[in-house]
Amino acid sequence: MSQHNSTATFHAYFGYRDAPGALRWLERAFGFETTMEFPDDQGGISHAEMRYGGVAFTLFSDRAGYDRPVRKEDTVGHGMYVALESREEVDAVYRSAIAAAAESIWEPAASEWGNYRCRVADPEGYEWTFGTYRPGLPIEW
Repeated sequence: MSQHNSTATFHAYFGYRDAPGALRWLERAFGFETTMEFPDDQGGISHAEMRYGGVAFTLFSDRAGYDRPVRKEDTVGHGMYVALESREEVDAVYRSAIAAAAESIWEPAASEWGNYRCRVADPEGYEWTFGTYRPGLPIEW
């Protein structure tokens, strides 16, 4: 028998080589709001937090030079997924991201299981997918 905590939440963290630039880019490209930003003593970020609706994540300056996965075919095999309310919102985020020089991976389109989605890579190669499907909920055909 599995047990779960209904108050659990899920959050991600990212190390960016140019964390201050990433904060500004994520605000401009996707509409994220920076809710906390602590600079480090080298002109970077020791800890920052961003949100968009119910989505929240942290980021920091990558001082260690972490490895980045290499894209194989059309993906690196993992990334962030942000569920939005409508196709129009997906289209708007895609246009905004492309205007901010995101790399287009998938233009907005319906998947075979009914999710209307798009995928872009940010300037440091992290993949961001925006779609209308909410993971964990039944699909409404």
